[in-house]
Amino acid sequence: MLLEINNLFFSYSIEKPLFQNFNLRFDEGKIIALAGESGCGKSTLLSLIYGLLDWQSGTIVFDGEQLLGPKGNLVPGEAKMKFVAQNFDLMPYATVAENVGKFISNINLAKKRETVTELLEVVGLGEFANVLPKYLSGGQQQRVAIARALSVLPKLLILDEPFSNLDFPRKIELREKLFRYVKQQNISLIISTHELQDIIPWLDGIIVLQNGAVIQEGNPEEIFKSPYNPYVAKLFGEVNIFNTDEIADFQLPKFSFYPKEIQISESGIKAEVLESRFAGNHYWNKVKAKNKEIIIYTDQKIEDPVHISFY
Repeated sequence: MLLEINNLFFSYSIEKPLFQNFNLRFDEGKIIALAGESGCGKSTLLSLIYGLLDWQSGTIVFDGEQLLGPKGNLVPGEAKMKFVAQNFDLMPYATVAENVGKFISNINLAKKRETVTELLEVVGLGEFANVLPKYLSGGQQQRVAIARALSVLPKLLILDEPFSNLDFPRKIELREKLFRYVKQQNISLIISTHELQDIIPWLDGIIVLQNGAVIQEGNPEEIFKSPYNPYVAKLFGEVNIFNTDEIADFQLPKFSFYPKEIQISESGIKAEVLESRFAGNHYWNKVKAKNKEIIIYTDQKIEDPVHISFY
């Protein structure tokens, strides 16, 4: 077991605790997503694990050693971890390459240059090695911070919303290179996100937070197919949610259906087509059946009327 959080209690104010009797565990070498809407406690939990905040009671055990938090460390943070938060803390008058190499020993300069070059390729910034951070975008600065964190091969890398400042093409490029690299180096990774669909192919597990509590955790495929509640289902993207009466009316086996789980069929429930719009690799459609507006994806534009079936 790499990380154990036992009966953790943390509060910014006495009147409203954020974490009460909070428990969490995960194994070494895993890529774990910490998911939930803004304000659910993701960033605070990551700061607690890394040792930036003191907790009131409970224990955090990392790699068999009980952590003490800021009270036990002269320098904030834990030696075997690296944390890339929303503020990147780059050296403004050092180049990108110098920032990435900040924690790497100078004993073997050739090896250091080789490592820096490799890490800049991982984050897609090879051509920016000699540029100062002030000339980079927020997303590029974030990638420099990630490369710098990887440079010491931490036992645990913690990333707080690492793709939030990236455009879509860069996001696609970075996530594959980053996840492959941490797997190759056997680096454990906790990554916070409110958009699970961006990273789900590379995840070993998902932990969903809501109001400071873990409401669901486990295998990504299982959570995707069987979300605990509408809050969890919505973390995977667009979804149709049905209340108790609607479940009975449509005779459905569950409360949530992603748009691709509802298909046009020869027979089934009759539906009125309200909108059918081209959306790139599919058509986005809004239909109305039994007074319920439902979103479905199709390969072709659809016209009124249609029949739909749930799968």
